[in-house]
Amino acid sequence: MKQEIFNKYVEAVSEQFGFNEEELFEVTKKREQVDARQILYCLCAERNMSVGYIQRYLSVKGYDVSHSTIIHGTKRALSLISQDIDLAKIVTDIKESV
Repeated sequence: MKQEIFNKYVEAVSEQFGFNEEELFEVTKKREQVDARQILYCLCAERNMSVGYIQRYLSVKGYDVSHSTIIHGTKRALSLISQDIDLAKIVTDIKESV
């Protein structure tokens, strides 16, 4: 069940940020893609997905990421959302669509 929610979030985040799934999980430090991934982590965490679940679902997609990266990304995304009303609106739209 949680994997379904994760996949819906992947689709919604990719669409909102203008990436395909492959680009979302591309190993890069480009700010736009990193922000999108961190928003994904945050959305999943808010749905009570443990870091281990998030890590496993990312691994299925071919993206291996550490626990600390997910935790840091979640915290950073929460900070970005609280500071940027446009980003907060995007996140709200994603939550409503899933």
